[in-house]
Amino acid sequence: MNSDTLMNTAQTLVAGDKGILAMDESNSTCNRRFAAWGIPQTEERRRAYRELLVSTPGLDQSISGAILYDETIRQQLKDGTPFAQALTKAGIIPGIKVDTGAKNMAGFPGEKITEGLDGLRERLAEYVQMGARFAKWRGVIVIGDGIPSRSAIQANAHALARYAALCQEAGLVPIVEPEVLMDGEHTMQRCGEVTEEVLRTVFHQLYVQRMMLEGMLLKPNMVLPGLACPQQDTVDEVCEATIQCFRRAVPAAIGGITFLSGGQPAELASARLNAMNVRLASQTPWPLAFSFARAIQQPALEIWSGQDANGSAAQKALLHRAHCNRMARRGEYNAQMESVEVS
Repeated sequence: MNSDTLMNTAQTLVAGDKGILAMDESNSTCNRRFAAWGIPQTEERRRAYRELLVSTPGLDQSISGAILYDETIRQQLKDGTPFAQALTKAGIIPGIKVDTGAKNMAGFPGEKITEGLDGLRERLAEYVQMGARFAKWRGVIVIGDGIPSRSAIQANAHALARYAALCQEAGLVPIVEPEVLMDGEHTMQRCGEVTEEVLRTVFHQLYVQRMMLEGMLLKPNMVLPGLACPQQDTVDEVCEATIQCFRRAVPAAIGGITFLSGGQPAELASARLNAMNVRLASQTPWPLAFSFARAIQQPALEIWSGQDANGSAAQKALLHRAHCNRMARRGEYNAQMESVEVS
């Protein structure tokens, strides 16, 4: 493990006003999104869509890193250039999702445990050879009647910490993603309580596994009411609750925070990130960045719809959403930016 390299990579990923593009959807998730738009669910169409993302001119102005999936890091542009190499050439750091998905947790109905630790050391070494410089692992926490249990929180936190330790051993910056899901009727206050408990448990496990905090990034959920909650709190209320939670539970030493979007509407995710950077960024010890998937990709996917002739317009939409989130990092985003037409 080279501590300086890890710290430099972590700092570069959250430097300035940029963020991370998450394009690490599994094949099954990507296929479901394709099916919704009548796009053939084939490896070649997935490759073509990911080439559209990777080859978008000027993407590096707003995007510092891109998280790939196992299939994606093995794919190439039409000219034969591996995606990881193309990203590096464009000034974007390639990363890789390394968990194998959230599965039902035995003995705990309604709860999930993320798998993928078996053979991870060997897979990480291979990804390093392919050009990856950081990695991501997602732990899923569900709020419901009587859950999450302490056992589910501890099991996911332990897995995240073991993954992170293996990443740093391999020379990869780990992005640690404990996601408290938005699904449900819970209030923002309940989300805040669960998120704080999850974060405290995760960082305890990271300490136990001797993690170098400066060489990692945290990818958390914002503190939000459940999607079915009758009371949907304001942007400013979400901002206050989120930062209060992180101040209580997240060590100052970590490299930075890169929020997940978690199914939020793209514009609302940008507005909430903007509010945090306008009101409270100067009062936090970590950069507040973004690591969005659908909140950046979705308009581009809809425009592309599997038709290569729509590629230029789709790339323009991708750039627009990336730019909006860049402005949110700067605290300069506003709703008027969404009225810009994409031709």
